[in-house]
Amino acid sequence: MTRFDGDKSPAFEIVEPAQWRAPVIFNSPHSGSTYPDEFLSASRIDLPTLRRSEDSFMDELIGHLSERGFPTVRVNFPRSYVDVNREPYELDPRMFTGRLPSFANTRSMRVAGGLGTIPRVVGDGQEIYRERILVDDALGRIETLYKPYHRALRRLINKVHQMFGTVVLVDCHSMPSVGVSRDEPRRPDIVIGDRYGTSCTPLLPDRVEETMAGLGYSIGRNKPYAGGFITEHYGNPASGLHAVQLELNRAIYMDERRRERSPRFAQVASDFGVLADVLATTVPFGDLGPFQAAAE
Repeated sequence: MTRFDGDKSPAFEIVEPAQWRAPVIFNSPHSGSTYPDEFLSASRIDLPTLRRSEDSFMDELIGHLSERGFPTVRVNFPRSYVDVNREPYELDPRMFTGRLPSFANTRSMRVAGGLGTIPRVVGDGQEIYRERILVDDALGRIETLYKPYHRALRRLINKVHQMFGTVVLVDCHSMPSVGVSRDEPRRPDIVIGDRYGTSCTPLLPDRVEETMAGLGYSIGRNKPYAGGFITEHYGNPASGLHAVQLELNRAIYMDERRRERSPRFAQVASDFGVLADVLATTVPFGDLGPFQAAAE
């Protein structure tokens, strides 16, 4: 396992179940909260401000699912340090001292917004760094953290695919309860993202919506979050690979200002268990394999 922050912490953790119930993987790529000392020293903003970008406690909300028969994945380094839900080289040349490799994507919308693979800003738009950082530092983070995570996730996906003939990746995130723009309407409790119907069979977001709405949650689809790199990259229904993103409103399970779990936290975690059980028992996984998907 790749380690970081002075070898004190694993970069990510994959927990496989003792007994597999279904080909459903629950992934939390943005809940990491272990901040390397050199990163904090280089930042112009304090730790509480940096932590605004975290999907705080999302890894805990899904962590118990491994005991129920589902593999879980959690990233321990913060997304403000390196974001695994981006292309490997979405990099802003304004951030770095030195020349970026020619294959870097310097013109994506995410780079323009300061939220590339090495983010320039935290979620509310505040600049992270006091001064430019070395290109070699950025490339080192990608080589030692980003790439090992994606290699491990691919291995897990391939293992599940070989075992069951299909895979469902549930990419779990959380969102601020209020958007940056005042014109944005009130956010629902959960936003389901399937890249506008391209990352998975329509059955999956439909089943998620039915289940969570039945538990009392308000549901949105694809706005403001349709799914990031992970959903887009690993979702390939024609190959039997299905990816769906869930964005949970933070006000549902935590005090956003104090960054503390709210009294409803345990219930929300329980509801994720209900969702996992529903997917395991009602989704016809035998119909989601590559041949069936390709014939639709």
